[in-house]
Amino acid sequence: MVVKNEDTVPEAYAYFWDKDTSEGPLKDFLTKYKPSMVQDDGTKPWLWVRKSAPAMKDGDADAAAEEAAELLKEVTKRVEDIQNDASIPVRANKKKGIKSKKELREEVQREAAEKLKDVSIKHGFVSGKWLVFAPADKVDVIWNSIATSLIEGPLAETSVHLTKVATSPREPQASYQHVLCLYIPNVYDKDDVTGVMKVLLRRHGVNLSGVKSNLYTSIGLDSKHPSGIQSTVWKNSALMSDADMKALKDEYFAELGATKAADAEKAAAAKDAAGAAQPAKPLLKKRARNADPFASEDEDEGAARAEGPAPAPKPAKPPLRRKARAGPEFEDDDEGAQRAQGPVDAPAPAQKAARAKRASGTKRAVSPGDDDESADERPKKTAKRAGRK
Repeated sequence: MVVKNEDTVPEAYAYFWDKDTSEGPLKDFLTKYKPSMVQDDGTKPWLWVRKSAPAMKDGDADAAAEEAAELLKEVTKRVEDIQNDASIPVRANKKKGIKSKKELREEVQREAAEKLKDVSIKHGFVSGKWLVFAPADKVDVIWNSIATSLIEGPLAETSVHLTKVATSPREPQASYQHVLCLYIPNVYDKDDVTGVMKVLLRRHGVNLSGVKSNLYTSIGLDSKHPSGIQSTVWKNSALMSDADMKALKDEYFAELGATKAADAEKAAAAKDAAGAAQPAKPLLKKRARNADPFASEDEDEGAARAEGPAPAPKPAKPPLRRKARAGPEFEDDDEGAQRAQGPVDAPAPAQKAARAKRASGTKRAVSPGDDDESADERPKKTAKRAGRK
């Protein structure tokens, strides 16, 4: 039975960007649609980015899928028969030349893989993809890097012409892994497949999961298929040694660390330069101690500029000594005593007359501070007062 083909972009699909036909830039597409944010409701399982048409077109994909599906049924039945055959031992006996169930199953599966390759080549259906798995917390960064590289980076120089990434499942799943596919024209071209592998390791540092034929996808052959056929045409170890793969990834991460350090230094230098270019803040002027508390800052500054520096404070003047007077001196004391003791009875009229006579007959005492009037001037003033009378 032939299943739905998931290696072809649906028509009028909104979650697809093409270098030749899409209007907006790739950056906008990647910002708008992120695999961690787009949820698959059955209508948007993938995000697609295409650089160009493939270097070579597939032949009769339908005929290849039909023949491959029949072969897959036969292989599945043979594997089940081996598993259910009680005469076949679980463990092999090399002395007697008896093979175990596992050995017999693997022989059938290897033969089936070769037959599937022959079917692909015969019908010209040899396209496929590199598989990359990314955790949910890193898929956005990895997808952005791969898609951008395909359009304007190192992957643009390879045979990869199309890439896609799985969106998020409708229901949350623990430890969910997003699969990324990078499409190549011929999975059986070992040199070309290895060249793409080196770019993915050295320039992107991703974890690769092998190369899968589009024919395998069309007939539903995956890692859980009951036939047990290997679901990838190439395993990583069949193309490159573990030591070489590790060396390429180590170079990538070393370069990434150096780039981050250089960017941090540039950012720090730019910050320092920006700080040095800023003018120094003016020093605040101190207000005068006797400044008007209700004046504005502008008025204070204007007054300070007009008046110049504030003068030094003058020494405090000593209190003036009161002049001694004869008559009033007692009156003041009487008033003070009166204020302290309260109201007193008014003096008799005879007493008033006696006091007035004493006051008129008493001469004015001259205090040492009366320098204003000289002795010569006093008679003149007296004469003037007499004249007025």
